[in-house]
Amino acid sequence: MNIKDKIQQLRSKLDEHNYRYYVLDDPLISDAEYDRLLRELQTFEEENPDLITPDSPTQRVGARPLDAFGSIRHRIPMLSLANAMDTNELLAFHERLIRRLGKEQIIEYIAEPKLDGLAVELVYENGHFVNGSTRGDGTIGENITQNLKTIRAIPLALRSAEQAEPTLLEVRGEVFIRKDDFEALNRQRIAANESVFANPRNAAAGSLRQLDSNITATRSLSIFCYQAGAIEGLSFDTHSTFLAALKDWGFPVNPEIKVLDGIEETVAFHTNLEARRNTLPYEIDGSVIKVNSLSLRDKIGVRSRTPRWAIAGKFKPQQATTVIHNIVASVGRTGAVTPVAKLEAVEVSGVTVTNATLHNQDEIDRKDVRIGDTVIVERSGDVIPKVIKVISAKRPAGTKPYHLPTSCPVCDHELFRSEDEVVYRCHNHSCSAQIKGHLQHFVSKNAMDIDGVGEQLIMQLVDRGLINTVDDLFRLDQPTLASLDRMGEKSATNALESIASAKATTFARFVFALGIRHVGEHTAKILEQAFQGDIGTFRVATFEMLESIDGIGPIVAESIIRFWQDEANKEIVTSCFEMGITIQGLPEMLSQTLANKTFVFTGSLEIYTRKMAQDLVESRGARASSSVSKNTDYVVAGDGAGSKLAKARELGVKILTEQEFENLLNEKT
Repeated sequence: MNIKDKIQQLRSKLDEHNYRYYVLDDPLISDAEYDRLLRELQTFEEENPDLITPDSPTQRVGARPLDAFGSIRHRIPMLSLANAMDTNELLAFHERLIRRLGKEQIIEYIAEPKLDGLAVELVYENGHFVNGSTRGDGTIGENITQNLKTIRAIPLALRSAEQAEPTLLEVRGEVFIRKDDFEALNRQRIAANESVFANPRNAAAGSLRQLDSNITATRSLSIFCYQAGAIEGLSFDTHSTFLAALKDWGFPVNPEIKVLDGIEETVAFHTNLEARRNTLPYEIDGSVIKVNSLSLRDKIGVRSRTPRWAIAGKFKPQQATTVIHNIVASVGRTGAVTPVAKLEAVEVSGVTVTNATLHNQDEIDRKDVRIGDTVIVERSGDVIPKVIKVISAKRPAGTKPYHLPTSCPVCDHELFRSEDEVVYRCHNHSCSAQIKGHLQHFVSKNAMDIDGVGEQLIMQLVDRGLINTVDDLFRLDQPTLASLDRMGEKSATNALESIASAKATTFARFVFALGIRHVGEHTAKILEQAFQGDIGTFRVATFEMLESIDGIGPIVAESIIRFWQDEANKEIVTSCFEMGITIQGLPEMLSQTLANKTFVFTGSLEIYTRKMAQDLVESRGARASSSVSKNTDYVVAGDGAGSKLAKARELGVKILTEQEFENLLNEKT
């Protein structure tokens, strides 16, 4: 195939993927694969500039408007951004600017998260919203005014402020859907037997393209505004002052945006943001770096389709396309059987992925996942990779629907599915997979916190028949441990010392470690306060007594009752105490003046550890929560605070520095 044909083939592929992504909202490939194809085409065209044509995907910004909507022409084109795929390309971007300006200087940049949503333009005349549109092809967009009006974050009239109002204002922003709202939307669609959205970007795009704005109004869409189009009657010196004016006028502006001195600070911002991407409440796939000075932007100029003064720093992709070679059933500590896809190895977020969860049989049926399928997989942070979408167009002939086995793949015990559950379970408590899961949970950091007893050691101990229940851990001796693979005398000694020190524990840690269904860390602390740390009283508590406790519902109460009705469980707990487990007394309640207050801690604290801070508020009658909601009273923010801080600002929750938190404690003592 000659170079001309290669170029044409790439263009055809990209045009088709563009159409499916932007118009049909039904992508067949991951964003990373699309970027790879586009860069391949860019390379060919750079080497053969005579073959560049105006209709090439490299020469256009987006997709054509849908015929169902009217069109709006942008006064100033909504340009795309060139991409920097790593920090070296960010440095190269800076060097290009220096060369263009003709002198070495520190350039002030302004940087922000690159949201994965849908770009829109909002037009205001004399302070009032008159129309809004998508980016479209950069010159003409789709008229989605009525749908945009349903987004409450978008002001219909500019707020009165010290900042004067322009006669004409065009504001560019990104419409997106928060992660939690996205999950809720898909749950609703599953319940209604509707197809789910592949990702939050598709959800936002699909919601904005509804012909019936009443449907759009039911979707929890958000927006961050970040750029100006045409402005008449007012001018600005810097982009940061324009953003400040936007906030005064009532537009949401991303709190993560920062003004930075020089490229070193800018690269550090990009690197830090990538490390925190999964802590943010919305999806991002990079950072956007812009020159802050508007006069300097004019000197630097623009290309035909992209500005020279801005660039998108891309993160390592969290999605990739791969093939399912097999599906196996995995058994957890509660007996839940989870289908796991065995994948052709693929790199996602800088990690080689070979397994992905398929959740349960209902999810397999809904997505119609089969062995041999080409799929899009996603990995976000430390979350187990999951299959997002099946690319049915690439399905090989002869594939068959997958069904979980009817018996446990570990112990061959029959599997059961309760009417109120979506999972199948093995009810054989002697199943080695469950035993290993129970033990791993028991020794985990937030449970008994037994250092030196990890997954590999537990697997050896169970496989050799040396332990079967959690109390067996306290019967281990030096010769037994030292004889195991990769365990020598020193490692054995350290493990035994950790086991011995863990015997002195708290009610909450011990109860959480027992692995009672529906009893997490927070619930265990509620029970600790209710029963004053008395395990004996807790063991004989009635359903009515449990349900009367604030924070304990009927499902949790029933689960606790079932746990204590099992004679084996009672024997194990009794044995633990016979082996030396002691429950430390409740922390002294210093004051009740923080009673019923809810605190959230985020970022790096200097005065206290996170655990110390949580213990301090709980000892004063307050609750330490892991998530911010409208019921949160205080958010204590340290360095590097991310999504929780942003949500606190969004909800108007009182934010404290660590010093202010300490002052509050001293006031209330």
